[in-house]
Amino acid sequence: MFLAHPVGRPVYEVLAAEDAKAVSWLDLVDPTEEEIRLAEAVTGLVLPRRDALEEIESSSRHYRRGDVIYLSTPLVRMIDGSLTTYPVGIVIAPNWLITLRYAAYTAIESMSRDLAANDEDFALSDVQELTIHLLETMVNRLADILENAGHTLDSISREVFAPRGSRERGRTANLLRRILRRLGESGDLASSIRESLLGVDRIGIYLGDACYFESRDALQTRLRILGRDVASLNDFVAQMTVKVQFLLDATLGFISIDQNDGMKLLTVVSFVGITPTLIAGVYGMNFRNMPELGWRYGYYYGLALMGASVLLPLLVFWRRGWFGDRST
Repeated sequence: MFLAHPVGRPVYEVLAAEDAKAVSWLDLVDPTEEEIRLAEAVTGLVLPRRDALEEIESSSRHYRRGDVIYLSTPLVRMIDGSLTTYPVGIVIAPNWLITLRYAAYTAIESMSRDLAANDEDFALSDVQELTIHLLETMVNRLADILENAGHTLDSISREVFAPRGSRERGRTANLLRRILRRLGESGDLASSIRESLLGVDRIGIYLGDACYFESRDALQTRLRILGRDVASLNDFVAQMTVKVQFLLDATLGFISIDQNDGMKLLTVVSFVGITPTLIAGVYGMNFRNMPELGWRYGYYYGLALMGASVLLPLLVFWRRGWFGDRST
């Protein structure tokens, strides 16, 4: 889809070259080859294709051809719990800001609404203003995703360290499995956000080194503030990564404890079952010379002995805290 984002008017689709006149921001969303060629015909520029935007070396992500700057970065997309990362291309020409993306992004949709809500006098009709505003909107959206991810980790932390009674131990294994999956998702999210922040930060550094805002002190100041915001968010991501690792270690530790409790239970059951079986085996032997064979109370003695051999070990194990919940 080939979209035009005019200032003071709703976004609309570009179907012919005349539709893109007097518009500073052109937006290609999962474009076809025909739409890319139409954009090239409108702007007179050569636009990168998706495989070029997915290159990882810095020289392929940031370069200049005459007075046109070509930028790209991976950008994380988090909608309804679904995490994906797609490349986003930014082409800055004297008269146009051109974005190439392959998914709907909340940040870009928010910027589009900002443009539509203002009149023609608004500064966002300027390409440099549009560029810095786009980067700021991306960083703000990444900050929102990080904030939600931080709340999710806090929730996971409360679940991991919540006290559990003996009645809940049967559900502990399933709970810890769900927590492991959520921690894995949080770790993937932190990695993707870090990659997106690194890409935006490199764009800001490149624009600063290229002196793109050299004649605009206000925009240079906003670019420096943007760099500080990205640095603070990177610190938050680092802290989040450490917390994910800590919670992962704690969860695995609780899983190990739960497995040890299971082994203790098996040990108790095995030990309790062995002694009465031994007694029953001894008195079940059919030898002719057995003094207890004709004893009147031998049967009851054997039952009592087997019962005592069960109860006494259980009492010892309970006093040692191997099973049960003595606090209740």
